[in-house]
Amino acid sequence: MNTPSLLTLFRVQMRVIGALLIRELHTRFGRENLGYLWIVGEPILFCAGVAIAWTAIRPAHEHGLQTTAIVITGYVPLTMWRHCLAQSVHAFNANGSLLFHRQVTPLDLILTRVILEVMGALIAGLIVTVGAIILGFMKPPADYGLLYLGIFYHVLFCLGTALVVAPLSEMSELLEKTISVISYLSLPVSGAFMMVDWIPQHYRWILLLSPSVNSIEMVRGGQFGYSAHAHYDLVYDSWATVTMILLGLSLTLRVRRHILVQ
Repeated sequence: MNTPSLLTLFRVQMRVIGALLIRELHTRFGRENLGYLWIVGEPILFCAGVAIAWTAIRPAHEHGLQTTAIVITGYVPLTMWRHCLAQSVHAFNANGSLLFHRQVTPLDLILTRVILEVMGALIAGLIVTVGAIILGFMKPPADYGLLYLGIFYHVLFCLGTALVVAPLSEMSELLEKTISVISYLSLPVSGAFMMVDWIPQHYRWILLLSPSVNSIEMVRGGQFGYSAHAHYDLVYDSWATVTMILLGLSLTLRVRRHILVQ
């Protein structure tokens, strides 16, 4: 019997994930009214709503930086992370029956939801950002390379979070019930609504322990350039993110025995 090559197995899994993406879109958003567009429409409503509210009630500039840009560069990554976190909790409950198919794995189920949430948040962020630039509330990014690097690291952080939380929530009912509380309590250390440079120097190391803060600082460094005084540790962020992903992969490979397939 011929053993399939790695390339063949990779193509099979890509087709599986593609099929799961279409199924997830259909089951979550349906085909009526806006249908699949809600994957983008929902993050747009959140991001645009928060940006408009902050722009209306806060000064035009804070610490020399445009308030609208601060909100958008913080809230878009925050929305991406929170949606990935929320969707990872129920990833196996909603799609556990698909594991009867030999080609479908728990990792495929997590990747499907992460891809959808990341795509939705990025497209929504792009639309809101372009609108803010056209209306004069933001300037174009000063350093696209650093901006894209920050987004890349934040996507990896969201993936690592989902890979860790999805199997742990399947193993622990307590975590499943308290995950929404944990997501709210983590807001002060998410880096979404403040920059590291704004707090006293001897407290900055606490914020920089969070991979989210490091990636958002990179995003803002790319948006504002040197005027933002962004603080981030690329080496630490790389190690922390890779560690999360490897731990999550290890947990995901062991979670199947805990999934109740009906």
